[in-house]
Amino acid sequence: MATLAFGDDNRPISTVLIFTAMDSEALPIVEHFKLSRDDGSLFPLGVPWIRYQGCYKDLSLNVIYPGKDRDLGNNSVGTVPASLVTYASIQALKPDLLINAGTAGGFKVKGACIFDVFLVSDLSFHDRRIPIPGPDMYGIGLRQSFSTPNLVKELNLKVCKLSTGDSLDMSPQDERCILANDATIVDMEGAALAYVSSLMEVPAIFIKAVSNFVDGEKSIPEEFAQNLQATVVALREAVVQVVEFINGKCLSEL
Repeated sequence: MATLAFGDDNRPISTVLIFTAMDSEALPIVEHFKLSRDDGSLFPLGVPWIRYQGCYKDLSLNVIYPGKDRDLGNNSVGTVPASLVTYASIQALKPDLLINAGTAGGFKVKGACIFDVFLVSDLSFHDRRIPIPGPDMYGIGLRQSFSTPNLVKELNLKVCKLSTGDSLDMSPQDERCILANDATIVDMEGAALAYVSSLMEVPAIFIKAVSNFVDGEKSIPEEFAQNLQATVVALREAVVQVVEFINGKCLSEL
């Protein structure tokens, strides 16, 4: 299991990169911190990726998301767009900390409730099934987020494990893998960003707000759409608290 351990770094945190998968998750954060959209020159010409940036207290804040698919016009969700834009942003900005802020599906049976906000401890995939000894563990891709015991204690955050896949629905085989991963919540980008942050040696934390149940009575798309607006408000409030906490601190103080 790969652990994102950078706790011996005693430099003050300066540049923070916040990734969201969708504009609906990003814009409440952007508006709160009064960030400005950049001119697009940070990224390759023609890509739909979006960046907002600005300063808040001692921090340089950058909110990024993949933007709209150029052919279909919908949000470019999933592990591939998330990995690409995060890699490019890390290369360009050299952040001290990556925050993945987003919505997630939750398991009632694991105690998750709608609008709960979790800080993720462990991340893995549930749809990279490679049934060969050795490569099977690569497929699961288990990683730990950057350890933040002081943050968890100060903000009284719930902590859980996350499983990532590229589908909004959940097949029976996905469900078996998710349960094997001991996940309380599921999303469509977290484990991929854990991989990128580990590869690029940037500490990462993951803040997830529950928008829908994956083991409830309602259909997942229906419940997700119904609760999205209120969920992103809960997400924004959590991100604001986290940013306030990390301002003026070093990684080792988190």
